[in-house]
Amino acid sequence: MVVLDFSIVNVALPSIERELHMPPDAVQWIVTGYAISFGGLLILGGRAADLFGRRRMFITGLVAFALASLAGGLARDPALLIAARVIQGAGAAIVAPAALSLITTGFPEGPQRTRAIGLYGAISSVGFVSGQVLGGVLVQLTSWRAVFLVNVPVGLTAAALAPAILGTAKTRGETHRLDVRGALLITSAVALVVFAVSQGVVLGWTSPLVIAATITAAAAAAVFMRAETNHPEPLIRLSLLRRRGLRDGSTLSFLLGLWNGGEMLILSLYLQQVLHLSPLFTGLAIAPQGVVGFGMGLLGPRLARRLGVKRLLVLTGASAATGFAVLTRLPAGGYSPVLLVVMLIGLGTAGTAFGSVVLASRGMADSDQGLVGGMINTSRQIGAAVGAALLPAVAVTVSGASGGVSGDRAAMLTAGLAALAATAVAWHAARLRTAS
Repeated sequence: MVVLDFSIVNVALPSIERELHMPPDAVQWIVTGYAISFGGLLILGGRAADLFGRRRMFITGLVAFALASLAGGLARDPALLIAARVIQGAGAAIVAPAALSLITTGFPEGPQRTRAIGLYGAISSVGFVSGQVLGGVLVQLTSWRAVFLVNVPVGLTAAALAPAILGTAKTRGETHRLDVRGALLITSAVALVVFAVSQGVVLGWTSPLVIAATITAAAAAAVFMRAETNHPEPLIRLSLLRRRGLRDGSTLSFLLGLWNGGEMLILSLYLQQVLHLSPLFTGLAIAPQGVVGFGMGLLGPRLARRLGVKRLLVLTGASAATGFAVLTRLPAGGYSPVLLVVMLIGLGTAGTAFGSVVLASRGMADSDQGLVGGMINTSRQIGAAVGAALLPAVAVTVSGASGGVSGDRAAMLTAGLAALAATAVAWHAARLRTAS
């Protein structure tokens, strides 16, 4: 549901823009606002799952997500809609790391856990496909409001069934306390970075407000690192950051989020505003990307066993980069079979998502798996927030006021560079393993 909600809204953005009379730079915040709160609060949500019970936090997040979806579906003011999306992101930030840590602690490290993570990725791809197609169906046959309201029965039903399905909840005790100060600092840093990226084109990169946001974000990140050193129960033990697997997994997850979050937004707008396709056809045109991702989630564990996770990550990063290279030649009019190249991107996205989780969770204690889930998801959502701001900014800068396809092609080139960077990170990690 969390993955579905990211993709389902992309298809609805043009309809929301028309009905609520939102300017393009404001519509972007329907995606970016969700990504900011999701990314900023994930580490806190992951640590809360470790300390207070994964099942308990999972249910709490589901209820918050469902109620925020209800508010978004009923909103008649742009500010209220964006606020509902921010609260949705907070609920998702509780659900996602709790769900992932329930899996990683439920299976021993090795082939069983790898298969479980692969299935987790495959189901996420189902959510991705469902979001594109279901979003198109709902927008075309009913209203954009349905893309939010559909979450309400799903979320509340899942919350009601979770106690019976997930078994007895266990906590580590009642004497632990969360590092709220650390959570506020890292959330502020993320929000300011995304604000600076998204407003750089609107206000100018040398605007005092953009420069001030960038400097303040850097200061907040520095204070966060210092505060974590002195806190008795830090949000992140800095010693964990010395683990190469966690660092490489988080870096790959960030780059994946950047290309995936920005690409989905650009493709949805391109298909509807440049090619003038319907919301339904837009969803169907992008769906092959998720279908291939589902297959990769199922086959990924077998490929990882034969090739090794790091070599698999090299191949998946290169696959995504190749797909984006083809999309730098997006057609200016009419649907073209060249758009089927999104399957290569789907292969690269799903494989990188699967591999980064396996890489980051290796060798970590069960008591830290919630934090690992939080960090991996945080990296991806920060990347998605930056991508959702950066790629449209590139498109607007290149196309100018006249619009057109040239800006969308440039945005795809930017996404391809992120995929190439991920390939380089995986290649370096694989070489280090071979040398050792």
